[in-house]
Amino acid sequence: MNNAIFNFNEPKNEPVLSYLPGSRERQLLEEELNLQSSKAIEIPLIIGGKEIRTGKTGKITKPTDHKHVLATYHMAGEKEVRMAIDAALAAKECWMNLAWMERASIMARAAELISKKYRFQLNAATMLGQGKNAYQAEIDAACEVIDYLRFNNYFASLIYMEQPKSEAETINRIEYRPLEGFIYTITPFNFTGIASNLNTSVALMGNTTVWKPATTALLSNYYLMKILEAAGMPPGVINFVPGSGSLISDVVLKHKDLAGVHFTGSNNTFNTIWKQLTENLALYKS
Repeated sequence: MNNAIFNFNEPKNEPVLSYLPGSRERQLLEEELNLQSSKAIEIPLIIGGKEIRTGKTGKITKPTDHKHVLATYHMAGEKEVRMAIDAALAAKECWMNLAWMERASIMARAAELISKKYRFQLNAATMLGQGKNAYQAEIDAACEVIDYLRFNNYFASLIYMEQPKSEAETINRIEYRPLEGFIYTITPFNFTGIASNLNTSVALMGNTTVWKPATTALLSNYYLMKILEAAGMPPGVINFVPGSGSLISDVVLKHKDLAGVHFTGSNNTFNTIWKQLTENLALYKS
């Protein structure tokens, strides 16, 4: 049976750690910084829950030291972009029909994992890969990501609670549907929190995404994707596709099942995407 009407209470903001000299959080962050600085990891694509290595690779370096390689990443080609679209569409029906509080529970679990187990990993990756200091990374990669996940659950419960008034002889009821198709998410270099929110906010409401992360934020974004998987995000709901923005967009923006674009970035890039969308309007199913 599934007859409980569940709502999330308004959460409190995640406390910001200070990282004072001698503090436990400073020690743990320094240990993680040393760990990530001492080895270069390999970043694959993640499509339908599977790691994919294309062999076409690039390097992620520290913005403060371009000789220091933090990771080697695989780039998507047209084939992999189409695979990501197919995976998003295949996951859509099951995900949208899952009870919304089950979707929200995954987001809440991700917030808890970042608050506790993976806080310093995500902060360190944001510091090393995006050039932030400890306090900036704490606010962005930890607190903002956690707050987005928790407050979105609360706001979603308010949306789903909103129903029309009915006269005595009638019952009027609204059901909220996700968009028809998949969402293309294009996330920026400067905020790990935005990378999280552009994907998880639409996923919470039953959508599935093809995610093109900024190359200069790949380190933190990859760890974020792995955290979402650890929280129970089903395969195909969010598909992690690094690579050339123009190549990926050329495939995605011509696909008939494109339902929306969730984007943060420059005016020039936005105008280019907008122009491509208008040129392709006749192709889209919805």
